[in-house]
Amino acid sequence: MPINAGIEFQKAERKYAESSTNQEKLIALNEMLRTAPKHKSSQVLLSDIKGKIAKYKELLKKEKQSKKGSSKFSIKKDGSATIVIVGTTNSGKSTLLKKLTNKNVEIASYPFTTKKPEIAALDYKGIKLQVIEIPAIVKYFYKTQNGPTFLSIIRTSDLIILTYKNDNERKMLLDELEGIKVKTIEYKIQENIKDLIWKNLGLIKIYTKSPGKEKEYPPVAMKKNSTVKNLAEKIHKDFVKKFRFARIWGKSIKFNGSPVSLSHILEDDDIVELHLK
Repeated sequence: MPINAGIEFQKAERKYAESSTNQEKLIALNEMLRTAPKHKSSQVLLSDIKGKIAKYKELLKKEKQSKKGSSKFSIKKDGSATIVIVGTTNSGKSTLLKKLTNKNVEIASYPFTTKKPEIAALDYKGIKLQVIEIPAIVKYFYKTQNGPTFLSIIRTSDLIILTYKNDNERKMLLDELEGIKVKTIEYKIQENIKDLIWKNLGLIKIYTKSPGKEKEYPPVAMKKNSTVKNLAEKIHKDFVKKFRFARIWGKSIKFNGSPVSLSHILEDDDIVELHLK
């Protein structure tokens, strides 16, 4: 926070932090520049704001250019969530993609092996997740030919996995992703990355079953704190109207098979048996 910053600057700074689009970011930055203190000790602050204004102007310019024609990197979201692998060159992005999805991708020691986003599917205990490897990030990535398009893909994802070789590369990645409000984790070779991904997606697996039968496979992906009503709505639009009660087996219930109402909150790996009118 700069010395003697007024309430107007603080409001603009908060708006910048909370903004989700490049246009909103630019508007907030211009307001920060207008209301920032103008004295010798604020020169670093002013220079930083001006640099960010230039960055978001460039991003908006690239966005407008890409809208004039269809993007060759347009990606349709698929699965219950989208995970992007973002890293520096030769930091193990392609190796990680192959480890997660078994996709045959080119892995080489020379830089910038990945020229376009690589898309594959990760099966996590029956839940299908989309994994996208983004070409290597470089400094001033937003100024590169396809940088804004790739940043847009990152921005609309559900989770970012960072790969890098040293602390300097980590700092550069975080600088380039500044302003993108997507949860980020950092990949370590020794960890169980699939479980870590699932833990950070904020999802739960719910199994359904019919009376007198075993649980059905695959499970259904739901957001954490979802209720029986949310599950019923996801399965069929008429199930809520026809709902009588549900029986639950799992962590969310004290006694397995107990009846619950639509408002019952589910937990990961619960088995739900819906009873309808």
